[in-house]
Amino acid sequence: MYFLSSILRVGSSFALGLAILSAASAQSFDTSAKQAFVVDQQTGTLLFTKDADKLFPPASLAKMMTMEVVFHAIKSGKLSFDDEFRVSENAWRTGGAPSRTSTMFAELGSSIRLEDLIQGVIVQSANDGCIIIAEGMAGSEEGFVQLMNERAREIGLSRSVFRNSTGLPAEGQFVTARELVQLANHLWREYPEFYKFYSQREFTWNKILQRNRNPLLAMDIGADGLKTGFTEESGYAIVGSAERDGRRVFLALSGMESDRQRADEARKVLDWSMRAFERQEIFAAGEIVGEAKTYGGEKGSVGLRAQGPVGVLIPSANRDRLIARIVYDGPVLAPVEEGAPIGKLRVWVGETLTQETPLFAAESVGVGTIHQRALDAVEELAIGWLR
Repeated sequence: MYFLSSILRVGSSFALGLAILSAASAQSFDTSAKQAFVVDQQTGTLLFTKDADKLFPPASLAKMMTMEVVFHAIKSGKLSFDDEFRVSENAWRTGGAPSRTSTMFAELGSSIRLEDLIQGVIVQSANDGCIIIAEGMAGSEEGFVQLMNERAREIGLSRSVFRNSTGLPAEGQFVTARELVQLANHLWREYPEFYKFYSQREFTWNKILQRNRNPLLAMDIGADGLKTGFTEESGYAIVGSAERDGRRVFLALSGMESDRQRADEARKVLDWSMRAFERQEIFAAGEIVGEAKTYGGEKGSVGLRAQGPVGVLIPSANRDRLIARIVYDGPVLAPVEEGAPIGKLRVWVGETLTQETPLFAAESVGVGTIHQRALDAVEELAIGWLR
């Protein structure tokens, strides 16, 4: 794998990568949450991280994965809002009124439209609603959990494991703050027509008014999601999102001691994320970021560029050195087609990887002559072992 870097001025580009001066250093910011992960959606900049890969029980945050399975089925045409699911005795006892947990008070033996169940799960965190959906879609909650874990892997959640549709305590059920933010971003990006449910303040079902448990929605800070959770083992947790002045931020916090502390910390982190950074464009759309070495090509290298402009968020104060590198597996074997994925532009603040942008071939490179290929072979034999 090649790691290429050399110093340049902001907005310039050299063949072997870059380092950016007068950029960001980590600010002296912290949160009382034990685990935290905060990302700017537009640039992909990691704004804050704290023990973000530690596994912890998700509690009701698991319902985000339940909704992903449902939204995916609706988007693919397998389900519709008007489909009705029956309330089984298992759903009623495990997640309904007798369970003394979060419930939408679904009546035993009744049938409920999927749209109402979705609102019950998102707004009221209804455990009965989750189980009704799970049994209706997969025949059993166990079968639905298999779908949850399959979809988790498909969308890139490699460590999170789900054991039920509700998030109720279960052995071996864990998530990470990093993957919860990844899931939240996925829900917003892939299902904009359904994401609106997460900002719904209240829901009336069976003549019972139920209010959204997300404290951020009532703060007038641009919040529009997503979920809260609590377990005795890991404390109070929240996954939040907010949009303000054209910027969207996702966060996951866990390990707080009370619902009040959860609300205060989530607001503090969101406010800091929105106010303490400004956007700096590094490369314009279509601009060559750097080059990757080719093997057996008519040219010795191929230009690289991102799919659009490359920007990064930098702190408004305490500026220091930001390092970025082009990373790719190489040399790249010719022929190379324009637009082919080649590598990534990785940006570090200190020792923290804050951003990763895919890079693509900016041009096509054909196969070289026999003489050119022979020279490349000799060079690779001589120095390839150094990598």
